[in-house]
Amino acid sequence: MFKGKTLLITGGTGSFGNAVMKRFLNTDIKEIRIFSRDEKKQDDMRKLYKNDKLKFYIGDVRDIQSVKNAMYGVDYIFHAAALKQVPSCEFFPLEAVKTNVLGTDNVLTAAIEYGVKKVICLSTDKAAYPINAMGISKAMMEKVLIAKSKTVDPNRTLICGTRYGNVMASRGSVIPLFIEQIKSGQPLTVTNPNMTRFLMTLEEAVELVVLAFQNAEAGDIMVRKAPACTIGDLAQAVKELFNVDNEIKIIGTRHGEKRYETLLTKEEYLVAQDMGNFFRVPADKRDLNYDKYFVEGCEKLSTDKEYNSDNTERLNIDQIKEKLLSIEYVRQELERFTAKREVAFTKELPK
Repeated sequence: MFKGKTLLITGGTGSFGNAVMKRFLNTDIKEIRIFSRDEKKQDDMRKLYKNDKLKFYIGDVRDIQSVKNAMYGVDYIFHAAALKQVPSCEFFPLEAVKTNVLGTDNVLTAAIEYGVKKVICLSTDKAAYPINAMGISKAMMEKVLIAKSKTVDPNRTLICGTRYGNVMASRGSVIPLFIEQIKSGQPLTVTNPNMTRFLMTLEEAVELVVLAFQNAEAGDIMVRKAPACTIGDLAQAVKELFNVDNEIKIIGTRHGEKRYETLLTKEEYLVAQDMGNFFRVPADKRDLNYDKYFVEGCEKLSTDKEYNSDNTERLNIDQIKEKLLSIEYVRQELERFTAKREVAFTKELPK
């Protein structure tokens, strides 16, 4: 379906944007447009890949005109541009709204105007039962995409979304922090060792988006099932992988953090379609005919079950280490760290 097509990736210089770009760069796709406001990262990508299929557009999803400048001739869009860090969004919630909510509306408005065939918007587990500004802004983003999907013929522009948990070793996440703390000989800082988090690699997140392209209908949210672990076990697994004895220091919960994350709410679980490794959450197709709410209604509003990081498959430390070793970044950092330690040990040997 991508042969000879043009793909636009908003937030294309981020961790996910890079992963999607690499997934499609060596296929028979015609063109990949990288849209972001970071000219330095765009220049780094340009120099690294030196590929004529890559085109770069400076802009910001908050500015609809800059979005439109990159939209002409686009067939598909991966909308990954977002403010993602929980503490940053807690302190600057309006900035999260401007990028995650209004920015998404700008992308969808431009996509509809230019006849883009399919748009996939990336969401997060923090959008389910949100308690922090980042999650609330992403929950609103989902509402925007669902509402927008009803305003356009899906045969012309199909709008849908994906929702997934923490992407392992992505920029600003905890695994790179642990590795940097190990390299500098500092304690590994853990907010709450009993917190649980979903674990997903970038490659798995990319495959979720591809699945959404192939299977999603207008307004759908596609959710990938994922295993989880406690933050304490994750820190211990990184320690054992790097064979160090750094202290694990508990620093307390940060602004807006949950004890566990939810990928499907009880209300969504009721209507979700189980697709094996994925869930498909269809959009609520009701309109604003209030008789359907006050006269007909629906007796069963939710189940007692949700899908969260406390009731999914729980990985032990050895399984966490195995999953960590599947990530190229972790393997590279481990090789460098081991090599550096061997050189230091050799220098200390008596002559």
